[in-house]
Amino acid sequence: MNELFQKSVVEHWDLPAFANYHGDKYKFCDVAALVARFHETWRMCGYEPGFKFAMCGRNSAEWGIAYIAAMSYGAVIVPMLTDYTSETMHHLIEHCDAKIFAVDDRIAKKVDFEQMPGLDALLSMDARPKLLGCRSEKFKKAFDAADDTYRKLYPQGIMPQDINYYKQKDPDQLVLISYTSGTTSDPKGVMLPERSLWSNMVFMHGAAYTLRPGDKIVSFLPVGHLFGMTFEFLYSFCCGVEVTFITKPLSPPLMMEALGEIRPHLIVMVPLLLEKLVQKYFLPDYNKPKLRSMRNLPFVRNYVNRKFLEGAIKAFGGRFYEVIVGGAALNPDVESLLKEIQFPFTVGYGMTECAPIITFSDWHNFVRSSCGIAAVNMECKVDSKDPEKIPGELLCKGMNTMLGYYKNEEATRATLEPDGWLHTGDMAVIDMFGNVFLKGRVKNMLLGPSGQNIYPEEIEMRINHLPYVQESVLVQRAHSKLVALVYPDREAASIDGFKDDDALLKEITSHRDELNKRLPAYAHVSSFELQEKEFVKTPKNSIKRFMYK
Repeated sequence: MNELFQKSVVEHWDLPAFANYHGDKYKFCDVAALVARFHETWRMCGYEPGFKFAMCGRNSAEWGIAYIAAMSYGAVIVPMLTDYTSETMHHLIEHCDAKIFAVDDRIAKKVDFEQMPGLDALLSMDARPKLLGCRSEKFKKAFDAADDTYRKLYPQGIMPQDINYYKQKDPDQLVLISYTSGTTSDPKGVMLPERSLWSNMVFMHGAAYTLRPGDKIVSFLPVGHLFGMTFEFLYSFCCGVEVTFITKPLSPPLMMEALGEIRPHLIVMVPLLLEKLVQKYFLPDYNKPKLRSMRNLPFVRNYVNRKFLEGAIKAFGGRFYEVIVGGAALNPDVESLLKEIQFPFTVGYGMTECAPIITFSDWHNFVRSSCGIAAVNMECKVDSKDPEKIPGELLCKGMNTMLGYYKNEEATRATLEPDGWLHTGDMAVIDMFGNVFLKGRVKNMLLGPSGQNIYPEEIEMRINHLPYVQESVLVQRAHSKLVALVYPDREAASIDGFKDDDALLKEITSHRDELNKRLPAYAHVSSFELQEKEFVKTPKNSIKRFMYK
């Protein structure tokens, strides 16, 4: 990985590397200079490669620079999710044995240096870092002298020939600990070796659109999470691409503005973001009665689809190769629309334990409702008597897989087999061509009255598309009855005349028969219950299902 970093910095010296949307911009040479300042401070402190460098902050160019500095020095990076509570963050900093913790101004207000006694220093993650807390006099002296030290080492400024980053000596060398968000308050630290990140770079270079120097990417996903970190940040930096970080909370208008302005060459999203854009800007017009009638005529349908495709591609910037979706299944109605108009999108699958890629297909080969085939350097199999028809747990094996969970041998043994097969915890089937079709989480599966397997996620996707439903959780009550807990869009319902929950529940329930017609008898929803508050979620925005019965 560090050879890739060094090669990219040297070859793309004067090209733009990072930018904050409508904010500071950095060329590769600027990144090199700031990285060198970090390195000299750490050398003066006597830090050896392998020390733990934790970081937490919103997406920003400064986050990217701190990450490149730490990895190119040989540090073990520990990215934290910004939605962790103060208590969880304090616990994880101590658990991972971090020596330095870099944070942005928002996270700085959440953490207490005194609650993290193992830290040498707490740093602000700004263009000019500041010491927010320090226990090491040596670190303070080195930090204060960083500019003078840099000027003495590079009196004419750093040059390409000065770049000499730490070389990882072992493919299994630990380079990153990523804590899973989990559905409990006890996240697990996924230990990722150098080979797993490198293998993901190889995959991206061959399986997806090959980015070129000078191309552009917009970073929408949290870079503290492996999906955004790998696709939008690491791969782009290695290719000489300019990454623009959206530093503000995402909203559909902001995303459309950024896409139109930056015109990225590749777009990466989680389903929720893509669904919001499609449902807000395209689906309402596409489903207008007049257009529905026109689409019944084959030659008119082709014309309508072509016009919608042209509009969608222009709205997304006009020069992207494909939209890569990952992290969860895509809403079937949104997927149907995108497939119908031949929009260039694909759905991949992965997990933190594989840094993250497990399966993927280019949009030309993507099979509807699947999540692609096993990625390069990876194998997949389904633990089932008939993997093509009977769902079983999906297992994977290959270069991408983790070393295990940090300080948690029990969890490691439960997830990683001695022969290298990793239990994903997801149910799936695989067709004869290797396409993987996910059915739901193993632990979420319900049993029907005669022992049939019910995958609540599949039903919830249909429920979530009913009028005024924002999200739902399917639970099983007495006598195997399935009840849908629904968090509704009360604002939209009120505008349409459903002023109270009784009227709103009646309206949602009126669609139950229509819903059940699309489901097998053993999976019929018996009733709906409205939730007063939004479902409690993990930092990765997954519902904590165990809290609902």
